[in-house]
Amino acid sequence: MSKTIVFTGGGSAGHVSGNLVLIPRCSEENWDIHYIGSEDGIERKLTAEYKEVTYHPISTGKLRRYLSWENVTDVFKVIRGIFQSYRLIRKLKPDVIFSKGGFVSVPVVFGAKLNKVPIIIHEPDLNLGLANKISQPFAEVMCTTFRETAQKFDSPKTVYVGPILKEELKLGSMLRGFISCGFTSDKPVLLIMGGSQGAHRINQMVKSVLSELVENFQVVHICGKGKLDHTLSMPGYKSYEFVTKELPDLLAMADIVVSRAGSGSIMELLSLQKPMLLIPHIQGGNRSGQRVNAQNFQQQGFADVLLEEQMTSQSFLKAIKQLYKNRTKYIDRMKEHEHGEGADKVMDLIRRASGHEIRTTIDGNPNKAHIH
Repeated sequence: MSKTIVFTGGGSAGHVSGNLVLIPRCSEENWDIHYIGSEDGIERKLTAEYKEVTYHPISTGKLRRYLSWENVTDVFKVIRGIFQSYRLIRKLKPDVIFSKGGFVSVPVVFGAKLNKVPIIIHEPDLNLGLANKISQPFAEVMCTTFRETAQKFDSPKTVYVGPILKEELKLGSMLRGFISCGFTSDKPVLLIMGGSQGAHRINQMVKSVLSELVENFQVVHICGKGKLDHTLSMPGYKSYEFVTKELPDLLAMADIVVSRAGSGSIMELLSLQKPMLLIPHIQGGNRSGQRVNAQNFQQQGFADVLLEEQMTSQSFLKAIKQLYKNRTKYIDRMKEHEHGEGADKVMDLIRRASGHEIRTTIDGNPNKAHIH
C-alpha cells in the first residue's frame, strides 16, 4: 500500500517552493499526497498546478512579533485551525508531516503532534522564523538550509541538509532567453526580481532610473503579480508580472541579478553562480529574516547588499555598476561553495520517518536525527 504524506507551509513563496520540489519526487514513489494550507494563501495557488495533490484549507492567523489587536482575534483563528488540522490528520492517517514553516504551519504541527504523527520541519533562513521556533520542540527532525543554523542548535534532532532546489533551473538556455526577450549579445543582461509578492520600492526605483540602466544593460524586470507598469516601455527593457517556465532561461541569460534575499532565491542564484545585489525586505529587522541571509552571503563573498532604507537613485545605480565590475570575483567565490543535495537528503528523512525510525549519517554524524 502507498504511504501518505501531508505537506504544509505558506504565507510566502519561500515557505512553499521547497515543498514543490519534493511533491513530484513523492508522486514518483506513489505517495498519497495532501497539502494543508490557508484558504486564500499563495500556497493554494502554487499547489493548484499539481493534480496529484489534495488541498485542504484551514483557518489561520498571522504570527506577529509586534503588539496588535489582531493578535487577539488571530489566536482564535489559530485554535480553530488546530482543531481542523487535528480532525483532518486523524482522518487522513498520514505517515509523516513535512513543514516548510510560515504561520499556516503551526496549527498543522500541533494537529500532527496530537495525532502522534512524525513531523519534519525545514528552516529556510539563517535564523529560525517564529513559526519554526514554535514548531521545533514538537518535531522529530529539524532540517536547515544554512550550516550555521544547525551549528547553533546542539540537538540530535537538528540536521543540516542544505537548500531544496529546483533541478530544472540548471536546464535554462541563454539563447531561448535572448529570443523571448528580444535581446542581443551586444550588452550585458541585468535581471531584477522582487520576490513572489513583488517589491514596490524596487519597482519604483527601476522606473526612476531605467533610462540610465538601459545605457549599460539590457534589463529583465520581474515586477510581481498585479504590479506590471504598462506605461513603461523602451528598447532593451522587458518586464513580466511573474515567470514560471521562462525563469531558467532568464537566469541562464543574466550576467548579474538584483534580488530580495529570501533564502530560496539566493540559494538558487548561488547554485547557478550568478553575482547578486541583495536588497533584503525590511520585515524581520536586524536579527532575523532576509537581512541576516543577505549579510551572511555578503560575508562569504557571494553578494553585495544594499539596504532598502539606504537606497537612492545614486546608490542603486552605483551598486549595480560595482557588482558588474567585480562579477568575476563573486563567481570565483561561488564556485568554491558546496551545494549538496538537499532534496535527496530530505527525501531520505521522509522515507525513514514514515517507518517511524531514522538512522542517518547525514552531515557525517550517525547519532543525529533518530526517530523511535
